Amino acid sequence: MANSVGKYRFSFGPWNISQGADPFGPVVRKEVPFAKKVAQYRKLGYEYIQLHDDDVVPADWNAAETQKGVAKVKKLFDSEGLKPEFVAPRLWEDPRTVDGAYTANSAASRKYARDRSRRAIDIANMLGIDLIVLWPAREGTYIREAKDASLAVGRMVEAIDDMLSYDPKIRIVGEMKPNEPMDQAYCPSVGHFMGLVYRTCDPARVGVLIESAHSILAGLDPADDMAYALWHKKLWGVHLNDQNGLKYDQDKTFGSVDLRRAFNQVWVLERAKYYDIGVIGLDIKAMRTTKQADDTKHLANSIAMFHHLLALVRSVDEAKVEAFRQKLDYEGLERYILEHLLGK
Repeated sequence: MANSVGKYRFSFGPWNISQGADPFGPVVRKEVPFAKKVAQYRKLGYEYIQLHDDDVVPADWNAAETQKGVAKVKKLFDSEGLKPEFVAPRLWEDPRTVDGAYTANSAASRKYARDRSRRAIDIANMLGIDLIVLWPAREGTYIREAKDASLAVGRMVEAIDDMLSYDPKIRIVGEMKPNEPMDQAYCPSVGHFMGLVYRTCDPARVGVLIESAHSILAGLDPADDMAYALWHKKLWGVHLNDQNGLKYDQDKTFGSVDLRRAFNQVWVLERAKYYDIGVIGLDIKAMRTTKQADDTKHLANSIAMFHHLLALVRSVDEAKVEAFRQKLDYEGLERYILEHLLGK
């Protein structure tokens, strides 16, 4: 039997309690104040909070304002028994990054991106954490002739090196996505980014964060992506959710589209004893039709689905699985897994 002792820790970001707006319609729920969102975490079974830099303090505050503001937010987290998981510089919403951040053709835009990334590191240090997440949202093109692709890849490595040199303790993870908001990204998959990891000035401090939906959008299996990164000892973050095909990024409740695919993600994480490595992050959106009173139900549902699937993973008869493997009886193995998922 698999290890049944390990206890997982869970996180989500305040953006996962949202007003339900989408590109085709306005908000449908009232804004929930940040402090009220924070107060929901422990009630829902979450111990960690994911953060963008400007979730903590406004991006235009000076150093003194930032230090004071971060201290106030940290006090709020402490009062709720909540720990920050990471800080991610939000580099995709500023007018200066319409052409990309680290890969922009404009030197001034690239400088802005680096300066803001350094400030995110400062915020992480003030919060007492060492993990920075990079989602390279606009590091790509709408048309391929717009940028020198080889130069752009090199600029991404240079930006990571700048952060590693700025702080000798900080760790950086890349969260890859093949498209959206850009037509095509320069590092569309975990494998692409892993190729950059070993070209940075300190590969030991650079890893990956894998989001289920992003792997699916790339036509890949999230469990295989996770296993690949785990073999490299580089999986330092996960964002579990689900995705209905190769469409826009849907961030659906974990396990809501494909239970077997979700089961395999939990299987891979459990066998790697991921509870000793990192936090299980959820990145999920409530349906647009969700009522105000139910605006955290998707978060409760996702953590419940993880625990249900974990129980199934931990009750798998591993000797039986290995016997099927040795005989190459994959028809038998498939039936065993399907019946196990059905509770038979």
